[in-house]
Amino acid sequence: MAMRFGLLVPHFGVEADQDLLIEGARLADRLGFDSLWVRDHLVFHPHGMEGTDRTFIEPFVTLTYLAGVTERIGLGAATIIPFRHPINMAYSVASMSWMTRRRFDLGIGAGNFQHEFDVIGQGDLKRPDLMKEQTLIAKKLWTGESVEWHSDQYDFDDVDLKPQPVYPVPVWWGGATPASARLAVDFCDGWLPGRITFPTYEARVAKIREMTAEQGKPMIMAGAVPVTSIDSSFEAATSRMNVPGLIKNANAQKFWLKPEGGEFTRIEELDGSILAGSPDDIVRGVQRYQEIGCDLLIFDFRMRFPDWLEQIEILARDVLPRVGEPAPVGA
Repeated sequence: MAMRFGLLVPHFGVEADQDLLIEGARLADRLGFDSLWVRDHLVFHPHGMEGTDRTFIEPFVTLTYLAGVTERIGLGAATIIPFRHPINMAYSVASMSWMTRRRFDLGIGAGNFQHEFDVIGQGDLKRPDLMKEQTLIAKKLWTGESVEWHSDQYDFDDVDLKPQPVYPVPVWWGGATPASARLAVDFCDGWLPGRITFPTYEARVAKIREMTAEQGKPMIMAGAVPVTSIDSSFEAATSRMNVPGLIKNANAQKFWLKPEGGEFTRIEELDGSILAGSPDDIVRGVQRYQEIGCDLLIFDFRMRFPDWLEQIEILARDVLPRVGEPAPVGA
């Protein structure tokens, strides 16, 4: 299966802008990208590496609107977190699928910020278990059958959703930890970490292959969301990135494989979690992902949103034709 290529859209932070979203989505659609992707938060407190602006536009609203101004491009979320009731989550996905007639990939995860769940009285819940239960309920509802469910968290009967999603909804578990890989194998179609270094990614994919083989399952899909910056050189590309913030964030990742010194000190050590440099450098990074077994690569230009349109054009013109799909159309 050829690798698919998606784009994270600027629906958060200081660069969130209606016109930029529309123009970028239309450009990505015209250039043949596979999908547009959003994040999910209830209370958005930015990571230190991405500034302090708390602007955040609701993901299902964003995707539905962008589908309305484009022709064919698919949609994706990485990752939806479990602050919604599962009926509400299933309802939003099904309604968006029906309204947009687009394929949708659902990334799910437990969420990183305790505060988001404290504010709605869910701070003491085991969120991975909660997300798994929500997804199992949603999958049943998307079949159109009448669903009955009784657990400590959810208790209902005689619930059905019409219409169902227009296309099947692949579910990806987000996160870079060993536990996230196990959960992906357990009940998902794919595993979708965000930022992750190549050594860690390689180790996780190898473990996923081992676990699926042990369980007699086919290999699930694997994806990644590297922070990306394209310029004339690695130095020029990383000068546009918050290097101290990225290194600090990397050292906070308990389950990443660390360099020999025990901590990250140089931006070069984050290879894979970032793709930075000239088009040739980006090609080599994409090819490395392909060699490891990545099926879906979502380019995260959050540090280049001020020149997002130009970054998309360079990616489509100078990188993607050299690594397979997509073939630009109508450029």
